[in-house]
Amino acid sequence: MRAIQVKEFGGPEVLGVAEVPEPVPGPGQVVVGMAVADVIFLDTLLRGGWGQDFFPRTLPYVPGGGGAGEVLRTGDGVDPAWIGRRVVVRTETGYAEQVVAGEGEIMPVPGGLAAGTAAALVHDGVTALSLARLGAPAGGEWVLVSAAAGGAGSLLVQLAVDAGTRVVAAASSEAKLELARELGAEVVVDYTRADWVERVREATGGGVALAYDGAGGPLGLAAFDAVADGGRFVTYGTAEGFTDPDKDVAKRRGVRVLAPLMDGPPDEATVRELLGRVLELAEEGRLKPVIRATYPLERAADAHRALAERATVGKSLLVVDAERAR
Repeated sequence: MRAIQVKEFGGPEVLGVAEVPEPVPGPGQVVVGMAVADVIFLDTLLRGGWGQDFFPRTLPYVPGGGGAGEVLRTGDGVDPAWIGRRVVVRTETGYAEQVVAGEGEIMPVPGGLAAGTAAALVHDGVTALSLARLGAPAGGEWVLVSAAAGGAGSLLVQLAVDAGTRVVAAASSEAKLELARELGAEVVVDYTRADWVERVREATGGGVALAYDGAGGPLGLAAFDAVADGGRFVTYGTAEGFTDPDKDVAKRRGVRVLAPLMDGPPDEATVRELLGRVLELAEEGRLKPVIRATYPLERAADAHRALAERATVGKSLLVVDAERAR
């Protein structure tokens, strides 16, 4: 079968198509024929060798973390009734025609959802709902979402609007700002402008009650400055490095800083509950992942380049099998 392999850490050019053996399910496992593979920014960092202490990868490896497809084979101890069922899969690989996963790592796709919609929620949907619960946006509050046109950011905008808050969306281009408006943001700001934090504070009457930092680094610190005294700051971005606001300043201003990435990945039970809920919200029409960039499997490098250059609006996916993706 075809798969994308990383044979050495480096730039997008190290992503190459390889012929590898089809996986064989062990006890408690299934093999999923992939329709659509999820692509997230973390994939680009791991490809470059980042995060080996947290996300160890042994070369060569097949990148990705899951997606959506159809169960092809089951191992011992797994009900063969899974065979032929449409599922989402969240595991440690994904850019391949077939992946092996534990039975606990798959979940049925609700009947009304397309494979691409389901795949787009495997990571960003789980992340967004987890962050929404952590930040606990309340009706009438001003909420800032930075990187608001990304996979997780665009979902956070929708969840905040659904909670009855007033959303300020920060992004880096007119196309991304227009998307945020379409999703319900009341105020949009271009964070490439030097005065963007001042514009947020002016529009909200002194700052937001809650900010979601999806960028990290200097942009994250700027987003922290946009939070009103007594507010909450949830940081999950790593594109510019982790955001680490001054603890004394945060204490003096009464701003609660929440950095869930520092707690490590959630356990499998938590992931399953979150993923099940976002799939329900999508089926109900209350959550719609914005999929604006799809690539065939062999163009994984192009998907990574676009993410690194912040050229992608919305979600990126790899279409592995066009028939299954329908």
